[in-house]
Amino acid sequence: MRKLLRGRPGAAAGFTLGAVLLLGVAPAVLPAFNLGLLGKFLCFAIVAVGIGLAWGRGGMLTLGQGVFFGLGAYIMAMHMKLADASLFGGTGVPDFMSLYGSGEVPGWWEPFRSPSVTILAVVLVPGLVALILGLAIFKRRVKGAYFAILSQALAAAFAVFLIGQQATTGGSNGLNGFRSFFGFDLQDPNNKRMLYVTAAVILLLSLAAVRQLTHSRFGELLVAVRDQEERVRFLGYDPATVKTVTYVVAAVLAGIAGALFVPLVGIISPADVGVIPSIAFLIGVAIGGRATLLGPVLGAVCVAAAQSSLSSTFPSFWVYFQGLLFVLVIGFMPGGLASLPGLLRRHRRTPGAAPAPAEPAPPASLASPAAEEKTTTPEEVSR
Repeated sequence: MRKLLRGRPGAAAGFTLGAVLLLGVAPAVLPAFNLGLLGKFLCFAIVAVGIGLAWGRGGMLTLGQGVFFGLGAYIMAMHMKLADASLFGGTGVPDFMSLYGSGEVPGWWEPFRSPSVTILAVVLVPGLVALILGLAIFKRRVKGAYFAILSQALAAAFAVFLIGQQATTGGSNGLNGFRSFFGFDLQDPNNKRMLYVTAAVILLLSLAAVRQLTHSRFGELLVAVRDQEERVRFLGYDPATVKTVTYVVAAVLAGIAGALFVPLVGIISPADVGVIPSIAFLIGVAIGGRATLLGPVLGAVCVAAAQSSLSSTFPSFWVYFQGLLFVLVIGFMPGGLASLPGLLRRHRRTPGAAPAPAEPAPPASLASPAAEEKTTTPEEVSR
């Protein structure tokens, strides 16, 4: 945090402004329903922060973040179903297991009765899965479109697996009907506000951590791997390790976002973790600007808000609007909405405007060796 505050003043000011808006203005202005809806959007923004790191800085087109989002969400949902069954039902068996299964809790569900195990699993399970996948993929130098297709296939397979487990994961209906969250009543407006504040704080911490990571030597190495992977390998670094670490960080953020999504929304199903949600995460990042820190967050929130409003008013039009918006941004603003201020400044410059004054040349002692080598002497010109 000390290094973060010693950086550019604009970053600290933007972080402070975001904290004031999310933690001060939004809870005071928005009603309970809209505040919960904003909390849902912030969960998508947390996923977008990880995608921005992996895709924007690392060049890894991650089309399967729904897998890690779903892992964190289902782990939290299993704990909440077990807790509700013990607090309200008395039998300790979730209701859907009595309807579709044998009426007994599977052995691999039992550890998630503990809140501590659940919190650790939300972080460790997506990270461990990403570590295994990353080592298996990147060590074999799979990248580009092949990596994107493979990650998307994993999301599709994960959704199909969940649908086929009716007795243990709820099948296509998913897990829903939650009544408590770590002992707190979810119907209490104060507890709902607490959930929103938790999501906002985690988003701010994620932004601070990713900014610190990207401005470190690891961040510079990640960009080098993205641009010149073979040269980095010749210099003695292992690009697979760098990519895997980045992939794990993005997966952990997605898992935490999924765990927050469940109590805020009240349901998790295969429709929330398959191919379409994974692509939706990516579209938000692309529209906001994948190469920036705040671009993915703003893009994810704006796309989610537009989907929430337009899909209810024009149910059959939203998909076409989303695709059109994605095409327009990629075609005319590859940098996303984050590059809009720079484009506006360019268009404001008229051909007859006076050019900006040239900056003074640096002293000879500060000139780079490359610049000194390119300096042409009068004798060379005469030749």
